[in-house]
Amino acid sequence: MIEVSKAKGSYIYDKHNNRYLDFVAGVSACSVGHCNKDVINAIKNQSEKYMHVMVYGEFITEPSLDLAKLLSKNLPNSLNCTYFTNSGTEALEGSMKLARRHTGRTKIIAAKNAYHGSTMGALTLMGLEERKKPFEPLIPDVEFIDFNSIEDLEKIDEKTACVILETIQGSAGFILPKKGYLKFVKKRCQEVGALLILDEIQTGIGRTGKLFGFENFNCTPDIIVYGKGLGGGIPVGAFTGSKQLMDVLHVNPILGHITTFGANPVITAAALQTLKIILNSKIMEETLLKEKLLRQKLTHKLIKEIRGIGLMLCLIMKDFEIANKLVLQAKNEGLILFWLLIEKRAVRITPPLTISEKELEEGCDIITGILDSIE
Repeated sequence: MIEVSKAKGSYIYDKHNNRYLDFVAGVSACSVGHCNKDVINAIKNQSEKYMHVMVYGEFITEPSLDLAKLLSKNLPNSLNCTYFTNSGTEALEGSMKLARRHTGRTKIIAAKNAYHGSTMGALTLMGLEERKKPFEPLIPDVEFIDFNSIEDLEKIDEKTACVILETIQGSAGFILPKKGYLKFVKKRCQEVGALLILDEIQTGIGRTGKLFGFENFNCTPDIIVYGKGLGGGIPVGAFTGSKQLMDVLHVNPILGHITTFGANPVITAAALQTLKIILNSKIMEETLLKEKLLRQKLTHKLIKEIRGIGLMLCLIMKDFEIANKLVLQAKNEGLILFWLLIEKRAVRITPPLTISEKELEEGCDIITGILDSIE
């Protein structure tokens, strides 16, 4: 167990001043590094003006408005209206409510081995019965399809309110959609009047070399759900759709989705600065170059496969035992790696997007050295 004393850039320090190179970034959350000075300044400046002032939506706060405008400017025209929440999971819950309210339908389609969060609604969408059973009954009228199965798309019918998919399946092992798959899903949704919701909580905000993961696959969803990397280390979530669609939550009932601290001005000030850093630099372009470096350096016979895009990567090991040893021994050697929830053979590599090539090489040398010792 690491007792954290401080964190800066790509490193975390414990109370004994041991330094750990961070290849996880708080599970994809610290996108611009730990304690980024510009993000900290944005937090300080805003907190000195005002912090929480009113339930979200009652007053206009400048950082929230500016953040919504900047997101809209950098998204497709159909994704122009954003609702901010406290977490990605809450945003996912809001998107489910929106889809049911918009369509008047109840059926929701999710993917097997999906992970969208741990609240009751999000947990319902997980295709692992052993993790859901202790909390049942959950939300009714949810059905599952196999991710990347074209044949399963026939389950999307006129009773379906929405299809909710991770753009890249995360906990299942960083599984990419096959060529054209998401477009086929969107087409089927349009045919039956259902909405396509893409969970961008892990793939969003530059991690795949694009601002959002769906941009890699030529498919624009009806709603995107995101969080994590947007906050620069501060908790945030959001869901974005068209203004016409989002307006549905205004009536029947009035205030169909409410949150006290959503769009908190200090949080959105941090998020706005994080987004500006990513958009106004070569971070996204460099993310793809860093992916190439990792793939070149991480060649070892115990690594069966490297999955993912950009700096959303995972190593697929021969078995769980090797994956577990790698994660645990890496910590002892000053490198933070992590597991995935569902794919037990996987080792997560999702460092801050600002990590240097030298730091990546340092981490790769630790990984290959450990694998040599396990062999």
